[in-house]
Amino acid sequence: MGGMLRYVIVALVSAAVALGASHLARGLMPEHHGSELHQLMHDRLDLSPPQQQAIDRIEADFAKQRTVLDQKLRASNALLARAIETEHRIGPEVTSAVDASHMAMGELQKATLAHVFAMRAVLTPEQQAIFDREIARALTAPDHR
Repeated sequence: MGGMLRYVIVALVSAAVALGASHLARGLMPEHHGSELHQLMHDRLDLSPPQQQAIDRIEADFAKQRTVLDQKLRASNALLARAIETEHRIGPEVTSAVDASHMAMGELQKATLAHVFAMRAVLTPEQQAIFDREIARALTAPDHR
């Protein structure tokens, strides 16, 4: 029974990590009009027209990239589900699928951070200070919304 318990724990932890990474990435995405980062960028930082144009380009480019990465993450989770159904234990297929899922989550997180830093680079030093405080607050808040 210990082996089965481990299998269930690995499956649940993997699913939770995937959902958490996706939630974090989506919470930082300015395309989501309800997000704090979107509000910060568009409502509180008083962007100049050239800054706004640059941010719009960065957001549009990342929206495409995020779609591809989200699809990769979903595919890796489907692979994990099939591996779990096939092996019913932490075997080579499950281990490989978990690794693939972690890679997809890592790619999404790295791309999200690259996106955040690309937007930050467009800001003035004063705007960057506000931006940095808000990013730190969003990442450390108990409830990422």
